[in-house]
This record gives sequence, structure tokens and C-alpha cells, in this order.
Amino acid sequence: MSNLGPNGFDATQVEPTVDFEHVPAGRYIAEITDSDMRENSKGTGEYLWLEFTILDGPYAGRKLWAQVNLVNPSTQAVEIAQRELSAICHAVGKLRVQDSMELHNIPMEVNVKIKNDAEYGPQNVIRGYKAINGRGNVASAPAAAAAPSSPSPAKAGKDSKLPPWKQR
Repeated sequence: MSNLGPNGFDATQVEPTVDFEHVPAGRYIAEITDSDMRENSKGTGEYLWLEFTILDGPYAGRKLWAQVNLVNPSTQAVEIAQRELSAICHAVGKLRVQDSMELHNIPMEVNVKIKNDAEYGPQNVIRGYKAINGRGNVASAPAAAAAPSSPSPAKAGKDSKLPPWKQR
């Protein structure tokens, strides 16, 4: 038995946790909202941990995660990770980055699949990253840089009804 302090615990004052089911496979507009370099479970390398937040639709606000094995004894794992990070960079239009924070809060399209894990059951995995609205790929980067940063007065009324990532 454990004492829960002088006042105990009042569950009527705290929302209980909810067991979230995975989101269905599909394409979602999401952005990276958190990131961190973490040591892998074997202590032999590091991965870039990325948290994504879905921005619209019935799953808006839901979280997805990815791990990009940038430091690993397996050169093949590192090559795969570098290609994945390159896809993310292209999707957000940041082709040279020093810090993962530079990738935060820029909407992109993510392709979500379902992986069946023997221990944990169905889990979401991100299998692809894509720029939205023509932003983010190398060919459109110069055009995007030349575009005005705010909508013209003639378009302001129309654009203001669009989600923020469609106004960019």
C-alpha cells in the first residue's frame, strides 16, 4: 500500500487518459511540433525523434511519431535515415538545416500506414512526406521565395477562409 499524500487523490478533478486507436491509413496534413536526438535502445547510436500533429480533418490534433536513425553502426540504416530526412526537408522547403527546430511548424502531407506489431498491436508509421501547395520541392523553391509574403487585398477575403498552410 502507498500513501497518496495528505489530501489523497481526487479523480473528479482530473480527466482520465484515453486509449487512442491508431488513425486510419491515408494522407494527412501535419507538421512537426517537437523533436529531439535520442540514444537508441542498444546504446550504439542515436535517432532523431519527431512528433507530428495532424492539422485538419477528423483527426486534427492527433499525434504521430517518427524515428530517423541518423547515427547507427549499420550504414544501410543511416542511408535510409538520411533519405527520409531529405524527404522531410524537401517537403518543408528547408534544404539545409543545422537544427531540427528549423523543420517545426511547417505543414506537409504525410502518408500514414498501419504496421501490425506483435507486442503492441496496430501502430501508425509515416511512410512518406510531400510538400503541399507546390511549396517545398527544389524546383518550386525559387518561385516560392519570389512570391509575396501576404495576400493581395483582392485575394485577402478569399484566402482568409483557407487554413493557414493553404495561404502560404
